[in-house]
Amino acid sequence: MILWLTVVQIIVAVAAGAFCLVAGLVGRRPSDFSVGALALVELLLVVQVVVAIVAPLAGNPPTGDLLEFWVYLVSAVLLPIGAVLWALMERSRWSTVILGVAALAIGVMLWRMQVIWTIQVA
Repeated sequence: MILWLTVVQIIVAVAAGAFCLVAGLVGRRPSDFSVGALALVELLLVVQVVVAIVAPLAGNPPTGDLLEFWVYLVSAVLLPIGAVLWALMERSRWSTVILGVAALAIGVMLWRMQVIWTIQVA
């Protein structure tokens, strides 16, 4: 993994999560802005998948458990998809809150993936 890319992803995920949480708690239903914020998080996760495939080939292998890393990454990629589907099926203020919680969870998962990739020794 690339540290600066991970930091950018975490910042975007936390910002999207905070935005969606505040919007949901204020009473706003899912909109193009809240769903778009999760779409941006998803796009960055797809970039992370590509980086995770290319990085070991370029001489940057993970030091931790590769299976654990990929489980985190695949789960993180699926999380915004599920949250957005939920938000589109049940258009209430709580769906926007769910979008925010999903984005914040992805931020935590990204940091854990960075730790698995760089700090742990298998």
